[in-house]
Amino acid sequence: MKFYLAPLEGLTTYVYRNVYHHFFHPMDKYFTPFIVPHPNRGFKPKELKEILPQHNQGLCVVPQILTNNAEDFIRTAQEFREYGYEEINLNLGCPSGTVTAKKKGSGFLGYPDELERFLYEIFERTESKISIKTRIGVEHPGEFERLLNIYNKFEMEELIIHPRVRADFYKNKPNMEVFGQAVKESKNRLCYNGDLFIKSHFEAFEKEYPQVERVMLGRGVMVNPGLLNLICEGKSLDKEVLRAFHDEFYRKNQEVLSGDRAVLFKMKELWFFMIHLFEGAEKAAKKIKKAEKRHVYEECIERLFSDYPLNQKLVK
Repeated sequence: MKFYLAPLEGLTTYVYRNVYHHFFHPMDKYFTPFIVPHPNRGFKPKELKEILPQHNQGLCVVPQILTNNAEDFIRTAQEFREYGYEEINLNLGCPSGTVTAKKKGSGFLGYPDELERFLYEIFERTESKISIKTRIGVEHPGEFERLLNIYNKFEMEELIIHPRVRADFYKNKPNMEVFGQAVKESKNRLCYNGDLFIKSHFEAFEKEYPQVERVMLGRGVMVNPGLLNLICEGKSLDKEVLRAFHDEFYRKNQEVLSGDRAVLFKMKELWFFMIHLFEGAEKAAKKIKKAEKRHVYEECIERLFSDYPLNQKLVK
């Protein structure tokens, strides 16, 4: 089985990827948060930091592009190739309203004829390997039959399926009936993405779909960065390792971000997920959220790690 880290906007940055890779079971691939091409400029400084080879040493990183314009995709893919990237991922999954309103991300799925023409262009003219991360439709699961027929016309590196429609956002359960259809009918290698939060979820998935040899993990790893250690090595998360991971992530963000506000905002994004690792930590979560100075935040973290046990349902 191969494991991939999902691209989460603002979270799975090069800082997170490197710190995670140092402390926990390595991912086979790390996907960057999406980059939106611009016809009149190159990469923004923030985007460039994400893809610089020196920021991703020892990691297999796949840049992700969000666009519905073939020329923009082809040009940006070539720019990535010049930095040494041989695979590019197309985002057809983002459900954000600001994205889908522009007919991008999962919003592009609602225009299958245009999508097919777009794919013909990029597969014909892009030198790099192309993988696609997709949802199964915009409003109804029945839309996926048409989409899968389109995807089957192209020889891609892999098709990553998050079996929800755009309207679901991250609510409701993944539609495993539709995913099962894809397992039977897809001509491309499949990767599954969606709600594999704990070890038993993964074991149930692996038993049901033994022919699927790739999974992408997102929110499950953001909650418990030790999830792969548990799945692959049978090792439960150690609180001291978690603390060391946190401290290094905190330190690295102080190096690359300016001011308490930016650093603490980044840490609070992490704790939005990771606080669930601690039993009964609702009050601690509120204090972390309210912290506006680093010394206050640091006191909150000291109390969290000293006073609250790990949630054994998540770490075993």
